Amino acid sequence: MNIFLKKIFFSLSIFLLILLPTPTINSQGIPESFRDLADELLPSVVNISTTQIIKDRYNNRPEFQFPPGSPFEDMFRDFFEQDRSNRPKTRKATSLGSGFVIDESGYIVTNNHVIGEADQIEVVFQDETKLKAELIGRDPKVDIAVLKVESKKKLKALKWGDSSNSKVGDWVLAIGNPFGLGGTVTAGIISAKSRDIRMGQYDSFIQTDASINKGNSGGPMFNMDGEVIGINSAIFSPSGGSVGIGFAIPSTMAIDVINQLKKFGKTSRGWLGVRIQFVTEEIAEAYGLDKPKGALVASVEDNSPSYRAGVKPGDIVLKFDGKDIKKDRDLPRIVAGTKAGKSVELEIWRANKIKKLRVKLGELESYEEKGQAKVKNKDTNTPNKIEKLGMQLVKITPSLRDKYNIQNKIKGVLILNVERNSLAAERGLKAGDIILAIVDNDAAQTHKKVSSPMEIIKKIDELKKQKKNILLLYVKALNSTPGYVPLKIAE
Repeated sequence: MNIFLKKIFFSLSIFLLILLPTPTINSQGIPESFRDLADELLPSVVNISTTQIIKDRYNNRPEFQFPPGSPFEDMFRDFFEQDRSNRPKTRKATSLGSGFVIDESGYIVTNNHVIGEADQIEVVFQDETKLKAELIGRDPKVDIAVLKVESKKKLKALKWGDSSNSKVGDWVLAIGNPFGLGGTVTAGIISAKSRDIRMGQYDSFIQTDASINKGNSGGPMFNMDGEVIGINSAIFSPSGGSVGIGFAIPSTMAIDVINQLKKFGKTSRGWLGVRIQFVTEEIAEAYGLDKPKGALVASVEDNSPSYRAGVKPGDIVLKFDGKDIKKDRDLPRIVAGTKAGKSVELEIWRANKIKKLRVKLGELESYEEKGQAKVKNKDTNTPNKIEKLGMQLVKITPSLRDKYNIQNKIKGVLILNVERNSLAAERGLKAGDIILAIVDNDAAQTHKKVSSPMEIIKKIDELKKQKKNILLLYVKALNSTPGYVPLKIAE
């Protein structure tokens, strides 16, 4: 009897399982193959090769110093002088990336970091046609560059899609030039949206598990309709290869930047003139908000649009031009995407109630240019440009600390600008680096802290009088530990 009941129970179980609904496939479906889509899109995706002429860095290396009368002095000096004479004066540095055609007339989009400071840019199509490319415009803030080629044949332009309509879990296709292999197609899904990976203030990346590697940068990310919804730009990888975490600039952000670069060769962003911070649960509670939201105004720039509109430190921006500010990082992106000169409504939280203000936006690029000019001319009695080294130095002011995100505890001299192909550029120095100290080659290896450009100028003059060739600096780059940089100050 027990065996009979068990058989009946087992049969009923199988029957019920058959009747249960099976998991459904979403309306988009799981593609059996990406073959047709790849065939259609590949001709519009290009490989980008860049060449940069770099001067021989050997001449900038510190010379070995031996005690007077050392038996090795002449031998080693002859060796290094012979080695120097056999080295070329310049060398070529090349890099590879990806791009795609956006206009039949020859406009091509890629990442700004792909072209870097290239002297020559070459575009290679899938049929191995090679064309020289002209740089039309670049935007380092969003990492986009627009190129132009002259082609005898009509090019096939890709269509843009609306990245805001894409959802987590949607299939995507990536095409690019990983490791210089060219014409490589990979597939995956959208893993997340609006990712902030701390690359810039406008971060809002699409995250994907489609295989993206070095060389994919600048290539397109497609939806299943063959529309470009992103520009592949970065990967997270402890090893340097794909681990299934790649990031793309969404099309909704890229299109406006690209159109401006095509038309004007530069961008024009809205500027509000506030420094903001995150609204924590504690801050929300203190301000009487039901939950953390908005962007807390930490400071207001003098004579800025926000200053003229009556914005005050301590205000929390809840809405900008009718758009909700859910987190602090939403505000810079929305402001930047708003046309300069436009008058918009600002909804703020002040004194436990909502207040509405009217603000006319300025232009970020104009503000930055004026700000740099102001810094240059602020102290006319202090020379701040070292012609020989090709860099411009300034004292660190409160406004510069805000602009370059320099902590208060860091003291030194800010490198405001580095000229292309200069000695400073060849040693890897960049705008935003901070010179912390001058290092004396004495028994104690003394680190003399600096606070003004004049201290470095005086040190250079002192070394020249002593007939010494090397200025050794202790420098800190952004988000990195300090290091030593030798600069040759005499021929």
